[in-house]
Amino acid sequence: MNEKIEFTKRLRAAMTQAGYVASPSVLEHEFNLRWPGKSISNQAAWGWLNNRSIPMQDKMQVLAEWLKVEPEVLRFGEVVRKSVQSHKQRWTTGIGFQERETLEEFLALSAPNRKVVREVIAAFTKAEHAN
Repeated sequence: MNEKIEFTKRLRAAMTQAGYVASPSVLEHEFNLRWPGKSISNQAAWGWLNNRSIPMQDKMQVLAEWLKVEPEVLRFGEVVRKSVQSHKQRWTTGIGFQERETLEEFLALSAPNRKVVREVIAAFTKAEHAN
């Protein structure tokens, strides 16, 4: 299905869930109260609510904070949140203190040194799987 249609559904649902009428004038007013930049027009709000456009990430963040939803969920839907949680869980399960410390030290290295470490790990992995 079209991204804009799905975004509109999520935005309308979030507004309703937060106790607001999903109308361009309400969206324009509430958004502009919170947005530090140039105000959006009623036409822009209408576009967000009628499958015409999706706001840029900075505006998405303001919408999400106002409506008390995660910005990635507002933009992409629940599937993304579940995917991110699953990915995080894979990284946190089975990793102890020493491994976390090693990863932090690795991330503190310069790019050329990281490359060397990756090559060493790849060589060890290849040798171990060859046996």
